[in-house]
Parts: sequence; structure tokens; C-alpha cells
Amino acid sequence: MRVAMIHEVFLGPEGPRRLRRRLSEARDGGAELALLPELPLHSWVPATRGARDEDSEPSGGPIHENLAGAAADCGIGVMGGAIVRDAASGRRRNRALLFDREGRLVSWYDKVHIPLEEGFWEGDHYESGNEPPGLVDRFGLPFGMQICSDLQRPQGVFCLGARGAAAVFAPRATPPASYERWRRVIRTIAQLASVYVISVNRPAPESGVEIGGPSVVAAPDGALLAESVEPLAWVTLERGRVERARRDYPGYLGIHAELYARAWSEVRDSGAGNS
Repeated sequence: MRVAMIHEVFLGPEGPRRLRRRLSEARDGGAELALLPELPLHSWVPATRGARDEDSEPSGGPIHENLAGAAADCGIGVMGGAIVRDAASGRRRNRALLFDREGRLVSWYDKVHIPLEEGFWEGDHYESGNEPPGLVDRFGLPFGMQICSDLQRPQGVFCLGARGAAAVFAPRATPPASYERWRRVIRTIAQLASVYVISVNRPAPESGVEIGGPSVVAAPDGALLAESVEPLAWVTLERGRVERARRDYPGYLGIHAELYARAWSEVRDSGAGNS
């Protein structure tokens, strides 16, 4: 499975045209799927605490249509995202959107772990998702989706690996000063879950917030495969490398899902960790 990492956001009137140019380059480089950063067609609205109606859209809204049209026009799968507003409840969520090369919505995932701190006032703009990450068996290898801070609470990655995912794709928006920590976390969870972890970052400061630093790829054995601040980079994911990692330590260790499900039930019932 060949994947393109697009280290760029697509804002303003020229955004749709630039996105299509970049996707065409990704396709011409052999990619079956292009990964975009967190909220790639939004400005970084969590820079401030004030949520506006225009920062979100209904399901199937303009950003959804833009991503779908770009995927279809360029003939490549695309993983992007938007702040999506539920029509019935009005609740907003940071949603990853996955489209196939015909522009059809294949899957989606709502960010669960929401920061609330200077420059990243995300909890003021959208709520936690309430569905576990699903497995997508398309584009040659099974994979799942996470978003940014979800990697810092990696239960979702471990669950996806245990269900058979070969890779986890996680767009993010993080400061350059925190990159060493992110790289350490990404390599560690890739090794422990025996999956590729690919995380594409937003590229540059926005609205006074220091955002930037490399996109990164870690292999299922924890090896660092790529670090890139180039607008476009490619990586090839190999099923055999996943299989080798799962035969070797620690990949072959048992999961014991029922045991830990009981422990997590106790955490839930105690009210701890629910904020």
C-alpha cells in the first residue's frame, strides 16, 4: 500500500485548486491514498475560545463535498476532515473523513481526546466522539483512524491492532517544541500494537499559535521510517513487516481483552477518567 503524506493545509479561494494539484502529484507518485493534516480545509479555529457557527458544517457540507470532489477528480483516496455539526442535537465534532478514488465516503471517525489549553482550545469548539474506531479494509491493507491527541491515550491504536489493522493514520496539529515527545510516543505505540503509525502534521504557525514540525511514519517494529516537512512525501506499507512484528516480541503476547475490559469497567463505574 503506497501512501502520500501531504504536509499542507488548503485555505482560502485557491485552496480547492491547490488541493487538486497536490493530489494529482500524489497519485502520479504511485499513491493509492493521500493523508492530509488535522482539519486541512479549516483555519486553526481552536486558537481562540470563541466558537462560531461558520466554523462547522452539517454532515455532507461544503468541506465534505470539496474533499469528495477532489478525490474523484484526481482518482485517489483521500483522508481529510472537518468540524461536523449534528443536525438534531447541534453537537460539533472533529471528524476524520475517508473517501475512495470515486469520491465516495468510505468511513469516518470522531476525535475522542480533546485538548483544552492555550492555543488549543478544542473543547470550546467540539465534543469528544462517542464511537470506537472502526477497521477499514480498503486500499490494500486494513487500517484505522485516530486524530492527534488520541495517540496520547493509545487504547484506540491498541484496539485497532488487536482487530487486525496493519496501520493507523492520525492527522495532527502540534507545536514544533513538542515533536520529540510525539515521535517517542508514535514509535512506542507502533511497536506495542504492531502497526504502522502515520501522522501528518499541520505545517506552520497560525493565528499566533506555534504549529509545525515533521510528519512522521513509524514501522510495526518501532523503527522510524520517515520524518518530513516537505509538502509531499510517500511511504510504502508492507504486510510482511506487520506479520514479522507480530511473530516477534512483544507482538506475539496475548491481548487478554476480557481481563482489561473488566478493569476499564471498574474505572468507568468509579467515575474516574471520564472528563
